[in-house]
Amino acid sequence: MPAKVIAFANQKGGVAKTTTTLNLAVAFAEEGHRVLCCDMDPQGNLTMSQGIDPDALQKSMYDVLVHKLPIREVVEPREIDVACASIDLAGAEIAMSTMIGRERSLQRALREVDDDYDFVFIDTPPSLGLLTINALTAAHKVIVPVQCEYLSMRGLIQLQNTLAMIRENLNPDVDIEGILPTLVDSRTLHAKEAIELLEENFGDRVFASRIRKTVRFAEAPVKGMSVLKYDPDGMAAHAYRQLAKEVLSNAKP
Repeated sequence: MPAKVIAFANQKGGVAKTTTTLNLAVAFAEEGHRVLCCDMDPQGNLTMSQGIDPDALQKSMYDVLVHKLPIREVVEPREIDVACASIDLAGAEIAMSTMIGRERSLQRALREVDDDYDFVFIDTPPSLGLLTINALTAAHKVIVPVQCEYLSMRGLIQLQNTLAMIRENLNPDVDIEGILPTLVDSRTLHAKEAIELLEENFGDRVFASRIRKTVRFAEAPVKGMSVLKYDPDGMAAHAYRQLAKEVLSNAKP
């Protein structure tokens, strides 16, 4: 079976997208799956949250996308395998702008490791530029982390429009796997109303799992590890394990 590719996308920053990509990947690995996390964000937060210094890297996803370096050469084994990003990636959109088939650069790169993994998770930058378009073109499914507030939900409409464009022109099969409410502060009425609004608009596409705000969230990346390793019995780790079960049960044919 070729690897199933899941992109994590939301053009609004600060919605726990990187946190979700990493922790869900680690939860999948705990279930015995082989997972590659591909960091497509020039900020390199996913790379850093596994204790890798993006500034010290000799080669990164930039070289894979722009110079067609085999992706295996930028993979670092940590809790899961990470295809690392560095700040160079910020220049990738310009460097790729004249390339033929530039939207498919990531898709081509991932073909080489199709048999090495069960799942490839792609962390995207908070924009709908060429890096995100590459991720959505390579993906089978998209998970959308959404902070439970009105502004974050407006971004969903833009993302849906982009997905429609990608389906029409590049990847007819890509679809939203689910919408994940993140940074939920269950004490506030606003969060409850936001979740109700999400469910009204997106129905069963909204995951049953909820990712709540916890202090451990902020601490784990600083220590260079997932929250599942840093605080294995905590609320956040439990939530990501629940989400893993939910996504995996959807993934069964």
